[in-house]
Amino acid sequence: MTTLISDEIRKSRQKLVLDHFHDEVRQEWDDVLATFPHPRYELIPTMTVHDGDAAVRGYYRHSRRAFPDQDHEIIALRHSDDAVIVEFWLLGTHLGPLGAIPPTGNRFRVRMTAYFVFDDDGSGGENLVCERIYFDSLTLLKQLIGGLNLRNPRNWPLALRCLRGLLKEAGGTPDPALVNTPKATLS
Repeated sequence: MTTLISDEIRKSRQKLVLDHFHDEVRQEWDDVLATFPHPRYELIPTMTVHDGDAAVRGYYRHSRRAFPDQDHEIIALRHSDDAVIVEFWLLGTHLGPLGAIPPTGNRFRVRMTAYFVFDDDGSGGENLVCERIYFDSLTLLKQLIGGLNLRNPRNWPLALRCLRGLLKEAGGTPDPALVNTPKATLS
């Protein structure tokens, strides 16, 4: 396999991605946003896009309200010609609302993959254009909601609120940018 990127670009991209991860854990949002010319997150399990500075800051605010101690453990980091692909464990504690799902106080640990996609405009391939995240949402929900002890009647109201919140979250419309994708040209 022939690679189109130099070792220098590969090292530069890897440093940018690792700095991005580090700054997210520190919740240094200005530093995280500085890794993009134009911030963009695509969350494939929820089919949502957060595009632009204000939208991405809102995503950070909501996700860290739900999981203020959010952290990660990197499993592997791989390079392609237009992306850095990171497999990692995301972990934290559900201490605030996750959309319409009320906090359960439960810990989670979910395996994820993030594609850090770089441009191909001839500028050296150093511009991060998108972080595209894949994970199994059922695994996350099982840990957040499934951890409730339903044998204890005091947990029944919270379980019911979680179920209502989950049903409300499941009713969203997918972002057209994630649904109306062009067919790949394979050669």
